[in-house]
Amino acid sequence: MTYVQGFVVPVPAANKEAYRKLAADFAPVFKEFGATRVVEAWGDDVPDGKVTDFKGSVKAKPDEIVVFSWHEYASKEAAGKAYEKMMSDPRMKEMGSNPPFDGKRMIYGGFIPMIDERSGGKTGYVDGYLVPVPAGNKEAHREMAAKAAALFKEFGATRVVEAWGDDVPDGKVTDFKGAVKATPDEKIVYSWVEWPSKAVRDEGWKKMMADERMKNHDMPFDGKRMIYGGFAPILDA
Repeated sequence: MTYVQGFVVPVPAANKEAYRKLAADFAPVFKEFGATRVVEAWGDDVPDGKVTDFKGSVKAKPDEIVVFSWHEYASKEAAGKAYEKMMSDPRMKEMGSNPPFDGKRMIYGGFIPMIDERSGGKTGYVDGYLVPVPAGNKEAHREMAAKAAALFKEFGATRVVEAWGDDVPDGKVTDFKGAVKATPDEKIVYSWVEWPSKAVRDEGWKKMMADERMKNHDMPFDGKRMIYGGFAPILDA
């Protein structure tokens, strides 16, 4: 079973190129350690929320942009071995010596995909989500996500992933649980939808919102605390 390490990072807008270069320089290292894909997506359409949002999840400052990022591995075991290598590799210490962002506010965790639907094609835009789901509603959420994934693909999406929280640590400043105000009985779902372009995404969402199949569904989670936003990839290795 594949495994996902998900990240949300606050980056000063002025440091975009420095961040992209750092990510590009270290993507080969992550792949050397076992990552099969490394994606960094720059915040583009990230709305403010009434209860939760991506900016609040990392306590973003007015001059900061939120980056939605993930690493994919062939298995949880492969991800664990990669982490061990990272902790002992001097190149990783170099990376952490002077990063172009505040690492104390970066949130991260490990997730197991329960939905991974693909139709092929290049990724030009990403919708990212963080969802608090009661542990007892896992199967209900998976069923709902599977139906939504079919519609996303019908309306142009190239891939839909829903990944269930597996190793989601508590943080001192920020973390995934705090991002969605998770209760003790809730798990974090890290999810994304890939599109060929922002234009296809925008048109796809218009069709989704007008489709009768999307209406009158009981949500197996508190939608008011779900976080969402649109992101433009700056690295896809």
